[in-house]
Amino acid sequence: MSVRKFFKRIFSWELWNFNVLYAPISPVWLWYCLRSRSFWFFTPSNPTIAFGGFEGEGKKEMYEQLPTEVVPLTIYIRNGLPFETVQAQVEQSGLQYPFIVKPDVGMKGILFRVIENEQQLKKYHDRMPVEYIAQAKVDHPVEVSVFYYRYPWEKKGVVSGFIHKELLQVKGDGKSTLEQLIQQHPRARYRLEEMEHRHRHRYDRVLPDQEIFYLSYAGNHNRGARFTNLHAEIDDRLLSVFDRLSHYNESFFYGRYDIKATSIEDLKAGKNFMILEFNGAGAEPNHIYDCNMPLGAAYKEILRHWKALYTISRYNYKQGVPYWSFRKGKAFLRASRKHFKILEQFD
Repeated sequence: MSVRKFFKRIFSWELWNFNVLYAPISPVWLWYCLRSRSFWFFTPSNPTIAFGGFEGEGKKEMYEQLPTEVVPLTIYIRNGLPFETVQAQVEQSGLQYPFIVKPDVGMKGILFRVIENEQQLKKYHDRMPVEYIAQAKVDHPVEVSVFYYRYPWEKKGVVSGFIHKELLQVKGDGKSTLEQLIQQHPRARYRLEEMEHRHRHRYDRVLPDQEIFYLSYAGNHNRGARFTNLHAEIDDRLLSVFDRLSHYNESFFYGRYDIKATSIEDLKAGKNFMILEFNGAGAEPNHIYDCNMPLGAAYKEILRHWKALYTISRYNYKQGVPYWSFRKGKAFLRASRKHFKILEQFD
């Protein structure tokens, strides 16, 4: 790493390692554990999602608790099945190429792929170590994240964050190779090891002028997506959409929705949008990123969300939703971490 890149990382807190970023405020999290007398104080926050949606929850349990009209066509494929069975499953479902695939239990965009044809599906299936989903590719042009929480005793919640996401991409100039474009990119150049792993076989390709090449299809901070804060767009219409979703099964109280929509206006009108993910207790308020927010303000925003998470969890606990035992939570977390290590080896 060059001296310039080194100092860029030092002074840009958004590029810090997760553990480094959160270390100064971790005593607050510990205080909530002590007040609750539970290491897993957050588990009642979303009662019908494993571990409150903190980590290791499956997408299947999340999709089944949302209105079917806002969830893309999705099928679940067990790893190790004969590929002929997978072919039949895809054909019977009505899925059309291209579609996306990703682990049922996943995070950070690991093993997220766009499948263009049967050969690519076979290659993915043959090397996939865990159950995964195949899902219709949503081509709506606007991708956003909405952070929402609702105190269980209230009818209306809070939209606390709203961002637009731009996938990590480069634009051709008719002269530069893909490798050169990556090295010049303001975010991709800090991810050279990942870029080489994914795109080395294309490095010598010269992109035509104005052609867009997606370096990652995963719209999250960990995969280099660029966020634009849409806080000024938060209004009662947007809130009413997510109030309805929260009341649909009366169990999603805290988390972040990742969504594709035809437009912001359509999303506010409650039409022409699809929910790609719901991340529960472990969701970051990702509107703190890419908006020139001072570190102190970012910490204040994180702590505001932690307080809401604690308050929701404590209330649900008093209504009879138990905290997970230390042993149960530790075993679940250990299995989850082991699962993700396996995924990373195959990514």
